Amino acid sequence: MTKFISIEEAVSKIPDGATVGVGGFCGFGAPDSVLRGIAKSYHETQSPKKLTIITPAAAGDMKEDGWGLSAMREDGLIDGIYTSIVKLPPAISQAVNDNKVAGYFVPLSIFGHVFRVTAAGEPGYLTHVGLNTFCDPREEACLMNDKARASGREVVRLMPIDGKDYLFYPAIDMDVALLRGTYADEDGNISCEQEAVHSEVLEMANAVHNRGGIVIFQVQKIVKAGTLDPRLVTVHKRSVDYVVLSNPGEHLQNYDSEEYRPELCGEAKIPLANVDPMPFGVRKIVARRAAMEVRADSLVNLGLGISDGISLVINEEGQSDRISLTIETGIMGGVPLVGLAMGAGIDPDALYNMADTFDLYDGGGLDQAFLSSAEVDEEGNVNVSKFNGRVIGQGGFIDISQNAKEVCFSGIFTAGKPDIVCEDGKLVIRKDGTGVKFVKKVQQVTFSGKYAREHGQKVTYVSERCVFELTKDGLMLTEIAPGVDLQKDVLDKMEFTPLIADDLKLMDERIFRDQPMGLILKEREK
Repeated sequence: MTKFISIEEAVSKIPDGATVGVGGFCGFGAPDSVLRGIAKSYHETQSPKKLTIITPAAAGDMKEDGWGLSAMREDGLIDGIYTSIVKLPPAISQAVNDNKVAGYFVPLSIFGHVFRVTAAGEPGYLTHVGLNTFCDPREEACLMNDKARASGREVVRLMPIDGKDYLFYPAIDMDVALLRGTYADEDGNISCEQEAVHSEVLEMANAVHNRGGIVIFQVQKIVKAGTLDPRLVTVHKRSVDYVVLSNPGEHLQNYDSEEYRPELCGEAKIPLANVDPMPFGVRKIVARRAAMEVRADSLVNLGLGISDGISLVINEEGQSDRISLTIETGIMGGVPLVGLAMGAGIDPDALYNMADTFDLYDGGGLDQAFLSSAEVDEEGNVNVSKFNGRVIGQGGFIDISQNAKEVCFSGIFTAGKPDIVCEDGKLVIRKDGTGVKFVKKVQQVTFSGKYAREHGQKVTYVSERCVFELTKDGLMLTEIAPGVDLQKDVLDKMEFTPLIADDLKLMDERIFRDQPMGLILKEREK
C-alpha cells in the first residue's frame, strides 16, 4: 500500500550511487520540494551522493540557484545525467561541460519508449531516430564528454536488420523515481489535472515499479479516497510507493509565472484574441517568413527558440483555426507558448502524454516541423546541441526533424548582437553580428542533410535576410530580403558559397512592416 511520508523520509530512501528518474520537462512538472530536500541532505550529511539522473528534459529556469535540477548543483551530488537537454538548469549544464558530470544525451522520444520496454521486461527499444546524427555510434554514440566516454556505459547500439540500419537503445533500470502530480487520494492514486505538461509520468512510474524500484510522488494536496475522477487518474496506486506533500510555494505550474493558469490544462478557455501579439523586431521577421511555409489543415510542430514565435504570428493573423499546432510534450491544438513556458499551450484541443505524441510523429503523422537553427553547413546539416565544446542538448529536435514530412529551420543569419531594423518595407542592417552561423562544417550533427535527402524531406532554412532550400546538390539560396546586398550581407557572411537560384526572389515586403500581413496559409499538398 502507498505510504504518506515527509520529504526528509523520502530523501532517506535514496541510497548513494543510485540511479534516479526525475520527472518534469524544462519549465514544468519537477518535484521541486523533493529535489531541494535532496540538496539540503547532501549539503548537511554528504548523502545521497554520486547519483545518476535519468530525466527526459532537465528541469530548470535558467538561474544558477533556481528551480528544478539547479537545486542539486553542489559538486559530488550528481555523477551522471541521461537526458535530451540540459540548458535550463545552468549549473548542471556547466558541470557537464566541466567534465564533473557524465553527459549522456539521447533523443527525447527515446525516454518514453525505453521506459515502456523497461516496464515490459524487454531488452530495449529499436528505432531509426538518431541515425546519422551525433547519437549514431558511428559518430558520438550519445556520449557528450570525456567522463561519459570513460564510464563504459552503452547508451545506443547500431543494429542492421535486413540490410537496413537501426539504433537500439537498451532498457534502463532505475532505483528510484521522483515524480509529481496534482492530487493523491488516500489510497495513493495520482491525478495530474492541473499540470500543464504530463511528460512520461506513467511510463517512468511503471518502469521503476516493475523492476523493483521505489516510486515517490510529490503532490500539492491529499484528497479523500474515491473522490478523484477515475478519468483523471494518471497513475494507479499499484505503481506508487510513497507520497509527499510539497512545501508551500514549491509546486509551481510552470517556472514562467507563479500564477496558476487554468487555460493551460483544459480547465478553462480564454479568448485567443486576448493573446498578446509578438513584438515587432528581427525575431518576428524570421517567424513571419517561416509562417508563410505553414500549410492549412496540417499537423505542425513548433520547436524551442525563434520558431516558437510562429504560433503568435499565426494567431495574430487570424489563422489559428486553419491548422493544428502541436508540441512534443503532448499539446495538440491551441496556441503554444514561448520562452520558459514553451512546452505548454493556451486552450489545447487535447493533452497527450509525450510517448503517445512521439508514436504519432514517428509513424508519419507529423506534416510539418518548424525548428530553430544555430549552425548550418553546406551539406544542409544543422547543429543546435554543442558549440565550442559546450554541451546544450537537443530536446526533441532529432525525433521531430527526422520524422516530419517538411522541415523549416529558422534563425538570425549571424551570431552575436546585430542591430537590424526595418524601414519602408526594407531590411536595414545597421550593425551585423560578428559570428558566422552558415559554416563549412557544423561542430555537431543534430540534423543530417544526407538523411533528409535520402528520405525525400522538403527542407527550408529561413533567416531575416534570406531563404535557402536543401537540394540534392546542397544548399540553394532562393530568396533575399529587400534592402540587402547579396555579396556584402549574405555571401561574405558565409564560410561556403551556396547554390543560387536562377530566379532568385525578393522576400515578401509585408514581412518587414509593423502591421498585420494579411497572411493566408498555403494549401496542403496532396
